[in-house]
This record gives sequence, C-alpha cells and structure tokens, in this order.
Amino acid sequence: MTDDPRQHDVTGLLLSWGQGDPGALDRLLPLLYDELRRLARGRLRREPPEHPLQATALVHEVFLRLVDLDRTTLQSRTHFFAISARLMRQILVDHARRALADKRGGGATVISLDAVTAAAAQTSTVDVLALDEALELLSSFDPRQCQVVELRFFSGLTIPEVAEALGISTATVEREWAMAKAWLHQRLSSRK
Repeated sequence: MTDDPRQHDVTGLLLSWGQGDPGALDRLLPLLYDELRRLARGRLRREPPEHPLQATALVHEVFLRLVDLDRTTLQSRTHFFAISARLMRQILVDHARRALADKRGGGATVISLDAVTAAAAQTSTVDVLALDEALELLSSFDPRQCQVVELRFFSGLTIPEVAEALGISTATVEREWAMAKAWLHQRLSSRK
C-alpha cells in the first residue's frame, strides 16, 4: 500500500467510528466511496452483461451491511476492504440464490474466474453458488487460503495489501494464492 495521508485519515476515522463517534462515518464514506465503486465495477465485470446489479447498488449494499457490523472490528483501511470483500461475496451469493429460486427462471449467475484460475488461454466461468460452496469447503480446511482468495478476487487487493491485511509475509500470500487458485480450478473444473 502507498503511504497516502488519506489512508491514515481512513484508519483514524474507522477507529473513531468504532469508538462511537457517529460523525466519523459521515466523514469516512466520501473517502472510501470512489475506491469501493472502482472495486465493485471490477468485480461486476466478471458477471454476465445481463447481471442486474450495478456497481453503485453493490457499494450501497456493502455500506448497509457495514453499518450493522460491530464497528470495533474495523481497524484499518486494509481491514475495511477485507471485510468489504467478504460482504461483496455474500451479496453476490445472496443475489444468485434469489435468482435461482425465482420461479420465472433465473438460472445460476456465472462469474469469470480468470483472476482465480490458472486458465491462461480461455476465460472459464463458474456458477457463483459453486464458487461460494468451494470457498466454504476451502475455508473448512484452510481458512487463510479462503481469506486470500476473498481479498484478491472480491476486493482486488494486491499481494502486499493482502499480506498487510492478514499480517503475513508477501511470500506466504503468493504461496497461498497459488495453492488456492490451483485447488479452486481443480474443484470447479470437476463440476462441469
């Protein structure tokens, strides 16, 4: 991460908000909104073009869910984006489940796994529910690999940003990312 003064402002505002300062959230949202929208747009580019969610709606849904969280858990800008990644995943999975349950026929929402799988030549797609199921299974035996995937895939964090968020070395993140990608590719390919 860069040593941007705004990053320190964000961390301070997150801590103030966690300590009960309601005005901190009002000052915090403008600092985070554009970056979260950029991440949401990147994430939704992996969705089919007919996907009904827009980046703005996804960001607003993330903010709504953040308000319900225990504020004291948000300790830094990186931690905020780590939690936002998990919330984006949950929102997209919830949306896919609703679409699948819709009697007017949604079928499963597909997402691109080009950022997750090792498929170099051709972009493969997977059902978002299958991805969620695979991540739940991965989390059951390797929670850290699941966290790395969430941070890289859903939040778009770089390897150094993931390392900072998880408090581990970049070499460990690179190793965990490579192993998780290979495992997910194998797991999701076998479903076809």
